[in-house]
Amino acid sequence: MVFRKPPDGGWGWVIVVVSFFTQFLCYGSPLAVGVLYLEWLDAFGEGKGKTAWVGSLANGIGLLASPVCSVCVSSFGARPVAIFSGFMVAGGLMMSSFAPNIYFLYVSYGIVVGLGCGLLYTATVTITCQYFDKRRGLALGLISTGSSVGLFIYAALQRELIELYGLDGCLLIVGALSLNILACGSLMRPLESSNSPPPEKTCVDIVPDQYFVYHEKEKTVEENISILEKGYIDEKCVNNVPDCKQDSVLNKNVLSSINVNEKDTYKKKVVEQTNFCKQLAKRKWQLYLTYWKETMVLFKNKVFSALFVAILLFDIGGFPPSLLMEDVARSANISEDDYYMPLISIIGIMTTVGKLVLGILADFKWVNTLYLYVTTLIMTGVALFAIPFAKSYLTLAMLSAILGFLTGNWSIFPYVTTKTVGIEKLTHAYGILMFFAGLGNSLGPPIVGWFYDWTQEYDTAFYFSGFCVLLGGFLLLLAALPCWNSCTNQSSKLPPNTYSYKVASNA
Repeated sequence: MVFRKPPDGGWGWVIVVVSFFTQFLCYGSPLAVGVLYLEWLDAFGEGKGKTAWVGSLANGIGLLASPVCSVCVSSFGARPVAIFSGFMVAGGLMMSSFAPNIYFLYVSYGIVVGLGCGLLYTATVTITCQYFDKRRGLALGLISTGSSVGLFIYAALQRELIELYGLDGCLLIVGALSLNILACGSLMRPLESSNSPPPEKTCVDIVPDQYFVYHEKEKTVEENISILEKGYIDEKCVNNVPDCKQDSVLNKNVLSSINVNEKDTYKKKVVEQTNFCKQLAKRKWQLYLTYWKETMVLFKNKVFSALFVAILLFDIGGFPPSLLMEDVARSANISEDDYYMPLISIIGIMTTVGKLVLGILADFKWVNTLYLYVTTLIMTGVALFAIPFAKSYLTLAMLSAILGFLTGNWSIFPYVTTKTVGIEKLTHAYGILMFFAGLGNSLGPPIVGWFYDWTQEYDTAFYFSGFCVLLGGFLLLLAALPCWNSCTNQSSKLPPNTYSYKVASNA
């Protein structure tokens, strides 16, 4: 599929609006799962680490399946994937209301809802990048605030619904709200060039099915008959020219009767289908080889390699606060009378602010997006180290606000990825990076929960989280230093659509 030049407006703003509401509806409940987490702890009586798997799977499984999500969006388009995923999210939430145990929630809430969210996230990011170029940072920042606004609203909404209708009624109502994703997905019109020539077909597509037999050494009855006919007529024409026409007519009559008697339609179709499958398997195998070759080329880029390590460590350490901060406050014996606003809601609203501010900053020519991203990682690590020292609601609220703002760096991550590998390889590279992000999301909360189960306090867990985030930030900073380009001259060897970050800051 050939896309025309991004319009940076027009229908693109409709795409931004529907993508915003798509992320709002699908990620509202999974990101605000900390409210449900407390209810599940009381309902099933399992450990913190075991119960934390539900929320971590919901936020991580979609990212783990990002390569598959990218293939789905590339193959079917953003609109069909968004509509199908809407059914998945709504169905998973409604199924969770009937969960008899924690293991059922692993599947219904963790896997089904999580996979639907992953498909929707990939679809919204991909189609937004196709519609925007110069304003890409702003557009990505706007759509990514949908999940943050969803976190802010759903944290209070789910708490109110639980008080009114119970946990089961809350999940049913939230699932019904998610069906609005179908309307949003129907508006994701693909950006295609109307005057561009159609893509060239491969040999397998051009050649009709019945001709696949000629690529093999197997001969059907019709082929053998045609060969005999040709040989017989040529011999008679050479030896006796006057009898040539008469023999030819006679031969055709004889051969037509042979054809009727000996032609086996079933065997012919089996042969044709077998050879078609061979050609198709050969073509698919070539596609798989090409995919892995392109993957190896991506990992030869040191910035991309450091980026996947950084996103893995960031999600291991940076994601748990959004899931466990409410339980951290309860473990610190903070009275509910001191609560002016749920801590998760504070994280959500400040994440919205962070995504907008960081997305706008990424569009300035004088801002190096990679260094901006590294700065958010280092500051996040410092804030995580400070959580064990927070013993009051005010200090926890301030740290929640800081962490929420810094978590807004998700809005510039697609921007950083695009500048690293180019728009043509965005879907491929972004799928790989989101796989490692999902791995971090899935492992982070259970690790923190296990630390609490072992030590009966959160201090050690958040020291570990802060160390992971700082390590990832410093590794990415080292990989992005300009001295590497001057020493190895790799910037001159990069593909046309790939930029070093020394140049990207002025691009």
